[in-house]
Amino acid sequence: MKAYKDLFVDFDDTLYDTHGNAVIALRETFDAFKLAQYFDNPQTFYDAYWAANIDLWTRYSKEEITRDYLIVERFRRPLSEGRGLDVTEHLCLEMSDVFLDYCSSKSGVVEGAHELMNYLKSKGYRMHMTSNGFHEVQYKKLAACGLRDYFDTIVLSEDAGANKPSQAFFDYAFSKTGATPQTTLMIGDNMQTDIKGAMTAGIDTILFNRWDYDIKSGDPEAPTYLVSKLLDIKQIL
Repeated sequence: MKAYKDLFVDFDDTLYDTHGNAVIALRETFDAFKLAQYFDNPQTFYDAYWAANIDLWTRYSKEEITRDYLIVERFRRPLSEGRGLDVTEHLCLEMSDVFLDYCSSKSGVVEGAHELMNYLKSKGYRMHMTSNGFHEVQYKKLAACGLRDYFDTIVLSEDAGANKPSQAFFDYAFSKTGATPQTTLMIGDNMQTDIKGAMTAGIDTILFNRWDYDIKSGDPEAPTYLVSKLLDIKQIL
């Protein structure tokens, strides 16, 4: 195994339980805006939100849409499933602000996150958070979950001017951190943005396979290492 010095670590759904926290925040947002009067079943709203969110974040990572479009559209679509609701851009933006405030105040992390980061820090690795998340939201999340002090550097797509998995994002990350591909390892949960992006940049990878990707043996696009639990990374590093 290589002697790694720098770890590029994804944040959302790798360390921070973004999905779990957002599920709670979405319920709180639904209640705050009294949407029950427009939906016979709240699940209709929730399902439409998650479908829109997955589609829009995928397109955003490919730089097919802007941040502003994502913020409005991910609420416009589920709200449009309601009955008798005037879905304006102002309403979508207002809901987004409330939702992100609820989300970023949550402290929930993926099981083993703090223990793993303590372990990696004790081993002397330089750790760099690499994320496509929005600047102001990510710093609030970091503060809420107590993970900020583990990172030597915060690398965000808005600062890089490019999203993972683009080469431009990783070039910026190398420039900002002083890391080199030969001694850097990427840890992430997303096969496209984290793993394939890092592989293109010449970095070894650990896929935290919490979404059960079907990884074929011998696949040239397979990650260098594969774990099903965060703490399994301690057996690698």
